Amino acid sequence: MRARPLTLIQDELVDYDKAMERMTDMVGQRQRDERPDTLWLLSHPSVYTIGRRTPVSHLPDPGRGIPVVETGRGGQLTYHGPGQLVGYLIVKLDEGEGIVDYVREVELRLVAALGKLGLPAERRDTPPGSELLTGVWTAETGRKIVSIGMRQSRGVTSHGFALNVDGDLTPWDWAVACGMPDVDMTSLKRELGAAAKDAATMDAATMDAVTMDEVRAAAAEAFEAT
Repeated sequence: MRARPLTLIQDELVDYDKAMERMTDMVGQRQRDERPDTLWLLSHPSVYTIGRRTPVSHLPDPGRGIPVVETGRGGQLTYHGPGQLVGYLIVKLDEGEGIVDYVREVELRLVAALGKLGLPAERRDTPPGSELLTGVWTAETGRKIVSIGMRQSRGVTSHGFALNVDGDLTPWDWAVACGMPDVDMTSLKRELGAAAKDAATMDAATMDAVTMDEVRAAAAEAFEAT
């Protein structure tokens, strides 16, 4: 991959609607060349977001008490919540570069970040006629750890990725994630914890060794963001 340095913005927990307003402003600024390419790292309170093609049958029972918000990104249903790192990418595409090309680059950069954190991961090509396999998957267990949904407007990308770090995975089971009823969503804590249990030389402290700050740093490095 070629060098593509980004400006880094970091926040903690930001309401989804407020984040969308700020992201829209940043996209407009990038379209007018008033800001550089940007990576915004943050987390959201619990919320499901859905794409334009998400079937009603994939939505959670309203009784779960988690709001569902329709969004303009590509892809299907995704869950956001505490313990998940969200990265919004406001990037001006090169001439002749499409959103699919950039999504592939995002996948590869996140594979590299996860590798540095000790978790082998991979991107997947989508077989003809299948639901899109956009995102990042664990190489050893075959679970999905990163969801990606993006769009482009006037040559500038928006939305981005959601990497599960150490949050509660239960809400993923209350809906159909990514349009795939059989998908097994996972987190760094789950994967590295299982690896620690399987290694006689590792103790319980190792299972929680990767912190959110370390994940943020690895993601920023992978996207050359400072």
